[in-house]
Amino acid sequence: MSDAASNDAARADVWLWRARFFKTRSLAAKFVDEGRIRLTRAGAESRVDKPSRTLKPGDVLVFGLAGRLIAIRVLDCGERRGPATEARGLYETVEG
Repeated sequence: MSDAASNDAARADVWLWRARFFKTRSLAAKFVDEGRIRLTRAGAESRVDKPSRTLKPGDVLVFGLAGRLIAIRVLDCGERRGPATEARGLYETVEG
């Protein structure tokens, strides 16, 4: 698989785990299953309710975690779960 192909999209649970919002992929999958994430892509808003739903660069996610409302834009899908500094490069905060 080429680098370009691997960074085009990622499963929601895998991306949340790589971006270090969750300690394990299974915790991320459970969170997604509960339908607690809103996705905005190309101006259309929907709910992410399946861990296999793909996320792409440019997608905006909004979800509540640990008593905070988080709004982020996906910048990259990443290739692995790296250190926190690498994970921070996968997204940017969206100001409301």
